[in-house]
Amino acid sequence: MSSLFLRTLREDPADADVPSHRLLVRAGYIRRVAPGGYAWLPLGLRVLRNVERVVREEMDAIGAQEIQFPALLPREPYEATGRWTEYGPNIFRIKDRKGADYLLGPTHEELFTLTVKGEYSSYKDYPVILYQIQAKYRDEERPRAGILRGREFLMKDSYSFDLDDDGLSRSYLLHRDAYIRIFDRVGLRYVIVHAMSGAMGGSASEEFLAESEVGEDTFVRCPESGFAANVEAVTTPAPPAQPIEGKPDAQVHHTPSTPTIESLVDFLNAANLGRTFTAADTLKNVMVKIRQPGEDKWELLGVGVPGDREVDMKRLAASLSPAEVALLDDADFEANPFLVKGYIGPGALAANGVRYLVDPRVVTGTAWVTGADRADHHVVDLVCGRDFTPDGTVEAAEVREGDPSPDGAGVLVAARGIEIGHIFQLGRKYADAFTLDALGPDSKPIRITMGSYGIGVSRLVAAIAEQHHDDLGLVWPREVSPFDVHVVTAGKDDAVRGGAEELAAELDTAGIAVLLDDRPASPGVKFADAELVGVPTILVVGRGLAKGVVEVKDRATGERTEVPVEDAVRHLTALVRG
Repeated sequence: MSSLFLRTLREDPADADVPSHRLLVRAGYIRRVAPGGYAWLPLGLRVLRNVERVVREEMDAIGAQEIQFPALLPREPYEATGRWTEYGPNIFRIKDRKGADYLLGPTHEELFTLTVKGEYSSYKDYPVILYQIQAKYRDEERPRAGILRGREFLMKDSYSFDLDDDGLSRSYLLHRDAYIRIFDRVGLRYVIVHAMSGAMGGSASEEFLAESEVGEDTFVRCPESGFAANVEAVTTPAPPAQPIEGKPDAQVHHTPSTPTIESLVDFLNAANLGRTFTAADTLKNVMVKIRQPGEDKWELLGVGVPGDREVDMKRLAASLSPAEVALLDDADFEANPFLVKGYIGPGALAANGVRYLVDPRVVTGTAWVTGADRADHHVVDLVCGRDFTPDGTVEAAEVREGDPSPDGAGVLVAARGIEIGHIFQLGRKYADAFTLDALGPDSKPIRITMGSYGIGVSRLVAAIAEQHHDDLGLVWPREVSPFDVHVVTAGKDDAVRGGAEELAAELDTAGIAVLLDDRPASPGVKFADAELVGVPTILVVGRGLAKGVVEVKDRATGERTEVPVEDAVRHLTALVRG
């Protein structure tokens, strides 16, 4: 440690808002270079390389072959698939000195597809799985949480190429099983959830989420059935339609100063209308605008959800993907005076040709309290299918704990997680874009079908740190730890220093990765740094050496064991190698 490029910090960095960011900076693993960009210092790079090693070993084990593409990519392949515009502001676009357009690769489906097309032509060449571990770039609007959400990150992306859907299913399951082995080996607690494919395209899609309170992904699961899904992928069970006959007529009521659901419910319950109203009886209409990829013009869209729920913009964006979605601003309302803030109803939307999508719970025969399209007025008992007809349904309302599970087996419970892996059955989206065909045994072309499989390698380091730390510092799982044993000299006399150096040398000869704290610092400083750095086994060489013993401390449990000096190397080697 006297020569290791390392400086630990006693204070938390001012911009760190999650434990992994705070501890990785304090322990000298990473340093901020720019918003969303981090340098990996020696300790951090050792952990990152260990994670890469695990990923490579498991990918190679399923027959995948590693290749490497540049991060700087030409515009044309992404133009062919529409993703040059579909990614919107989320990619870095640049020009070279000749004015040609390039981007910093956010993902490489196009390049993999073109490479296979250029090399393979016969059905005999397939199936094939290719992968790379490469830097990716996305222009995050608000990079945060250190390496959990950055603008540059390291990712493993692999792609399977098969002759038919059965082959794709086999490749998908190979990856699924490999991911389970990877995440088990690096010591993560995780769940596998149904997910949306988003801009990637494709059908079957699952996410691997590391359980964490600081995760940006909310997922739900049903304890009774094991169903689990990202909230964007949850489908709302629609109740049965109700008969329209016998429903009271819709009536407009003067409801002064009731622009919110809460104020509206309070007013209605004080108005002696013969029944009690709740927020679930109201229909909240939220106005957004959408823009299709490659288009300049925005389209108005009304979204109706039960008033006891908020619109989840991530769910709405996933439902409307690949369109860009934004809430209306003041200028939009001024340009469309038929939209009366706080009192918007289906009537004005239909009269002005605005598309109106509703929550699946809004079925024929259900009666609602909603805006009457003029200030301080609402309509009561507006019946779907009689008084208004939506243009369709949309998954936009928030998913809550206690909601019925889509599989009908029970209710949902909610949790948060960090996305660490995502697997897709892409199908033929990219093969169609680039006419990726193989000549079959009958000399007729077979359109190749693809799968796409990603792991956030640098994000894994942060996810592991989130799950493996305590109040004193990091606690690395052995598989990814920067070293196997951290030797701490607790004394300044030559015998202690010499004994520690001798043990470290013997461990090194035995193939054990050793970090030796030979600094002329106090034992307190050394112990604090050992706890902070988080190597799973700490060997303390101190006063006990005079009695022929050293102390082995388990960083995770705090358990201390005295071991005879002559048995220390054997003991530690057995401990490290399990």
